[in-house]
Amino acid sequence: MAFEILKRIFNPNKVEIELDDIQSMILRSRPIPYYGTMAAIRIKSAEAGKELVKAVLPLVHSAQDWDKNEGATVFLTFTYKGLEALGLPKESLDSFPESFKEGMAARAKFLKDIDVNDPKHWEKAFKQEIHVAAAVIADSKESWQELLQEFRKELEGKSGIEILFQHDFGATEEVKNVFGFRDGISNPEIEGSGIELPASYDRPIKAGEFILGYPGEAGVVAPFPQPEVLGKNGSFLAVRKYQSQVAEFNKFIHENSNSPEEGELLAAKTVGRWRSGAPLVLSPEEDDKELGANMHKNNDFSFKHDEYGKKCPFSSHIRRMNPRDSKNFVMEDVRLHRIIRKSVTFGDIVPPEVTKNDGKERGQYFLAISADAMGTMEFLQGQWVNDGNSQNLGTETDPLISVQKEGLFTVPADPMVKRYHNLQTYNIVKGGEYCFIPSLSALKWISELA
Repeated sequence: MAFEILKRIFNPNKVEIELDDIQSMILRSRPIPYYGTMAAIRIKSAEAGKELVKAVLPLVHSAQDWDKNEGATVFLTFTYKGLEALGLPKESLDSFPESFKEGMAARAKFLKDIDVNDPKHWEKAFKQEIHVAAAVIADSKESWQELLQEFRKELEGKSGIEILFQHDFGATEEVKNVFGFRDGISNPEIEGSGIELPASYDRPIKAGEFILGYPGEAGVVAPFPQPEVLGKNGSFLAVRKYQSQVAEFNKFIHENSNSPEEGELLAAKTVGRWRSGAPLVLSPEEDDKELGANMHKNNDFSFKHDEYGKKCPFSSHIRRMNPRDSKNFVMEDVRLHRIIRKSVTFGDIVPPEVTKNDGKERGQYFLAISADAMGTMEFLQGQWVNDGNSQNLGTETDPLISVQKEGLFTVPADPMVKRYHNLQTYNIVKGGEYCFIPSLSALKWISELA
């Protein structure tokens, strides 16, 4: 089955934001297939940091041609400590949100990062002071390697720069995560970006929910870092590295099903989609690979006509993270809690029949972009992931990304509700950070600081 690439229709007459100043990764669809490298960097001197920004800036592309996936780009972001290390003026540093200043590890209680996800268990690199989080991403091995060499040339051998880690990632044209599920299907569209959507789709979300310096859903421009050249057209990023426990997930499925077909249905119920990407609400009984491969149809659905959750359980991962128009959902403006998700996968796919952990590193760098990435992530983690009240499920938590201790997963069905016990933590947080995504003009301004 050939996987179709979604052709997002660009209408220049609908552009109301400064596309040529926004980093391309915010708006550009992830390439299919994709190849790349994540890097974490420490700046040892402000001068070296500014020289690095100046040298790398030509490799950072704008969102001017967001509707195209060709080529390769560098995604460049900074932690608060990184902005300090670059020597930003105090008045600029003071204009950043307090949660961003504190960093992800210090916000663990708000993110519900407890037990195995506690920052004290994070990998060594994430316990160090990360200043720059960067990614090189491309649509071919050749262009990835070419750009990666250019990027490394500006890093290696520089006394004022230390590379804390580099980690390769990638996915084939099927774009599946290590659990074998098609990934990265659903993302909100931004009003004013020039997007042209069919009438059946949700209307685009106001630009200010994702890009600083523009009105949000409330119609006002929220405060953003100053001066304007620093903050406007930027955004914030939440990075989380997950180690996926696929064999343990497979074991849970095997222990709670009587056939491979029954197991596939249960696995799909936890996600809300079949492995192909076909949503349960459109194909509730069996996988529809043709639907899953159709990027124009596999995200064109709502939960409005599944009010009892018999097609897609209320506690499934995708229904928790984007309730769409679920009728019984606790009254919250879902549009205020959306993220642009540009996550990338590392490691091999584990087949469903494998139930013994081989100890290999595999998982995902979860990349969530929002004008209030810190507040949005802490809401999502605190409420929709780790609290069942919004779905009237009591203490039941997300079956895939929450910390589980003999957890429960409820599946509405006829004639009786099915309850599955003893879920484990299937994605363990190994590190994370809050980052600022400067605009291209902000990167230039930073590089020229006196």
